Amino acid sequence: MKRRLCFMGATTSSRAMGATTSSSVTQSGEPIFFLPPDILEEIFLNLPPHVVVCVCRLVCHQWKEVADMESFWRERCRREGYHVHDASKVPSDWRLFYFLCKKRRNLLKNPRGEDKFQDWTIVQNGGDRWKVEGLMVPHPNEKVQKNFVTSYGTCIKSQTIDLGKEGYSPSFMDKFQPPIRISDWYAPRWDCGSEYSITVQLLDRKNVVLQTFTPDTVYFPQWNDQQWHQMTHVFKDYGPGVRYIKFFHGGKDTQFWAGWYGIRVTDSCVEICPALDTDH
Repeated sequence: MKRRLCFMGATTSSRAMGATTSSSVTQSGEPIFFLPPDILEEIFLNLPPHVVVCVCRLVCHQWKEVADMESFWRERCRREGYHVHDASKVPSDWRLFYFLCKKRRNLLKNPRGEDKFQDWTIVQNGGDRWKVEGLMVPHPNEKVQKNFVTSYGTCIKSQTIDLGKEGYSPSFMDKFQPPIRISDWYAPRWDCGSEYSITVQLLDRKNVVLQTFTPDTVYFPQWNDQQWHQMTHVFKDYGPGVRYIKFFHGGKDTQFWAGWYGIRVTDSCVEICPALDTDH
């Protein structure tokens, strides 16, 4: 009677596999076919990463060992183009580095005003209120074609990011506390003075503020070069409990001119990123 072997849902006879094939038997009596680690690794590299972690590594000890190997996740990073920018630094956990790179994206919705004020909450709407306009000077990112514009009264808008809804579980945030990178672009008009402000808060599940980034207000004089400037900050080692990120920014003009002569903001960004890649 031919003995049946099982591998990834397929069956074949031991005679067909040849005498060099090794096998074992599970508690249920179902035999499992074992492959050399390098072949098994190549198979895993062609499967979706969540399948490898949530399904394959639970099958047996050998599969778990392969799925947990640093070399496997390092190779996965190489094939998918996730590189460490500083070659002198090496991730301490390649699997964590891989998933942070793969999930990395701007968590702010509508950061350039392409959908008017959708997804933003207007906190203050002074003067002639917020407005969305085309750029006065090109942005360093050529994809940016619009910006939000403030008026002669203070204009502030905000957006709250629910990390759980974005796929970052409480246990993940508490255990790894991955760096949270903030970026915002702002520019004045050349013929009018203006001011710019930004505040970003890390909140717990009860909306209690755990940490805040509030730099000094930036002032621009009348008659300036109206070039774009970038504000950046990275939250690190912020402790457990972070569940939400609240982003505020805005400003006004300082000449009190009717219309929209105040600070311009666009291409705002909040992202969870690998610790070795926070400067890029």
